[in-house]
Amino acid sequence: MELVINDLTKEFEEVKAVNHVTCTLGNGVYGLLGVNGAGKTTLMRTLCTLLSPTSGSILWDGQDIFQMDGQYRKILGYLPQEFGFYPDFTVEDYLMYVSSIKGLRPAVAKRRVKELLHQVGLSGAAGQKMKRLSGGMKRRAGIAQAMLNNPKVLILDEPTAGLDPGERVRFRNLISELSEDRLVLLSTHIVSDVEYIANELLLMAAGELRYSGTPSQVIASMPQKVWKLRVSRQEVENYLHRYQISNLKAEADGVELRILADQRPHPLAAQAEATLEDVFLYYFGSQVFMQEEEGDCSHRLAGKWGRGK
Repeated sequence: MELVINDLTKEFEEVKAVNHVTCTLGNGVYGLLGVNGAGKTTLMRTLCTLLSPTSGSILWDGQDIFQMDGQYRKILGYLPQEFGFYPDFTVEDYLMYVSSIKGLRPAVAKRRVKELLHQVGLSGAAGQKMKRLSGGMKRRAGIAQAMLNNPKVLILDEPTAGLDPGERVRFRNLISELSEDRLVLLSTHIVSDVEYIANELLLMAAGELRYSGTPSQVIASMPQKVWKLRVSRQEVENYLHRYQISNLKAEADGVELRILADQRPHPLAAQAEATLEDVFLYYFGSQVFMQEEEGDCSHRLAGKWGRGK
C-alpha cells in the first residue's frame, strides 16, 4: 500500500501553491507541518482529486489516482477544514445521509454508523442536532463521516482548528487509534498536534517540501543549537533583535529565553535539548512572525518587554 507523489505542481495564475513536491507515503500517520499559506490545503485537495495538478502525478499502488477516478475515492476518507452539514439533522441522520452518498447499503450503513458513533465517543449524542454540537463534537462527527467507507487513505485538513486543549488531546488519541492499517495524512500548523502521534513529518513552506523524516530526524536536521538564558527584562529587546527566540518565560527575577544560535549567546547560557517547536521556528520563523502582524514581530515583543511589563 503506497501513495507516491511525483514532482507535483499546482499553479493558480502566477502562484505555485504546490511546487514540485515529491514523496512516498505508506501505512502510518504523517504530519504535514507548515504555517498558513504554505500550500498544505492545496496539496491535500489535489490528493483528494478535488483539484487537478498542473504537472506531475499521484499514484496509488502504481495507478494514477485521476485515472482510477471512483475506484480511488472508494478507498479515500477526507475531512476538510470546513465541512458542510444540514444543521437540523441529528448526528445519526447526518451520518446516514453521507452513507447514502457514498453508496453504502442501508443495513451496512446503519451498522457502520453505530460502530463509528461509539468509536468517536458520540453514541450519547446520536439524537442531537448537528447545530447543537460543540466544536469538538462536530470535528468528531466529521471524522466519523470520513471513516464511513473504512478508507485506506484518510486525509485530515487542520482537524483540531478551534478546539480547546482537552478536545485536542482527545482528537489526537482518536487519530492514533484510527491509524492502524491505513495511511493518515494530517495537516496542521500546531506542532503539538503531531508531535507524539506522527510516524513521519513533512515540513512544507511556500509550496515546497523542505524536509521530511521521523520526529527525531527532523529535530536532528536543525543545525543551530538551543540555549536557555535568564536575563533582565531590560535586556530582552537586545536578544530579540539579535537571535531567534522560540520562547520567553517571565519569572520573578527576570525572563528566561530559549534562544536558537550557532554559538553560545552568553557565557551563562546553558545548552538545551531541541524540540519540534524549536525546529518549527527554525524553518518557518520569519513566516510565523509575518502572520502575526505585518512587519517585524520582534519589534512588538521587544516593545512589550522593554517597557518592563
